Formats: sequence, C-alpha cells, structure tokens
Amino acid sequence: MGQQAFFHAPHGGADFLGIRQSRSGATEIVYDDGVARRMVWRVAGKPQDGKLSDALRTAVGSLRVLPTLYDELKKRSISIERVGG
Repeated sequence: MGQQAFFHAPHGGADFLGIRQSRSGATEIVYDDGVARRMVWRVAGKPQDGKLSDALRTAVGSLRVLPTLYDELKKRSISIERVGG
C-alpha cells in the first residue's frame, strides 16, 4: 500500500477526509461527516500526492467541506469519479 493521508476538521466538527489506495492500486478519497454520510471517490490518473493532500487539507479546514473539496480539486485539475456512499 502507498502513502496515506488523513485530515480531521479543526473547528470541532466530525468531518474527515482521507486518501487511500484501493486493492486494485487506484487512489481514492474518503469523506465521512461523522453522523450519516460517507462518500468515496476514485481519483483519475496518478495525481501528485502533494497536490491532493493540499486540496484535502484546505477543504477539511473550511466550514463547507464538500463544496470546498470540489473547488480545490478543480483548481488543481484533479478529476474524480464517485464510487461509493
């Protein structure tokens, strides 16, 4: 398994974002709001870990995690496909 990164919301929320590798070797982003929602996206291609980690760190630090995540991924030209949740 490759490098993993996990981020928790610093503002007291239960929001969680993480990067993991699937069994097939694809990079995935995991989101969990700590209550009812868990979502998983597959990252298209091989993103640079630094870019992806920065996007997740910025998103989890905001009050609106998911909209900020989509914006940050778009800024960095990282394509995703929803696979779970």
